[in-house]
Amino acid sequence: QVQLVESGGRLVQAGGSLRLSCVVSGYTATNRNMAWFRQAPNKEREFVAAIRWSGGRTAYADVVKGRFTISRDYAANTAYLQMDRLKPDDTAVYYCAATIRTSVRTSITDYDYWGQGTQVTVSS
Repeated sequence: QVQLVESGGRLVQAGGSLRLSCVVSGYTATNRNMAWFRQAPNKEREFVAAIRWSGGRTAYADVVKGRFTISRDYAANTAYLQMDRLKPDDTAVYYCAATIRTSVRTSITDYDYWGQGTQVTVSS
């Protein structure tokens, strides 16, 4: 059974940093994509960042490019999202997702497995 468990979300002041983690269990495929999405109150879930597990190719939403960095640790089977220079608009529940589809994917519908989410709140 595939499980994705996020952690690291909390309240932080604007300009601060956070690192989110997504521990993957029951899923060892190397030809996969991992991604982070987020959903703010009363808004649609949106793409944040994705990484190709093998090779490390990445993609970012324009609104986070230059501030967020996605990475992965093979040995720990964990994906990370380093978030710097946080803004109040970054406040959302952040979800980790995984898919075996080829190439880096940015669409919600491309992802098969999802975590439960972790809350990030950025105060002004």
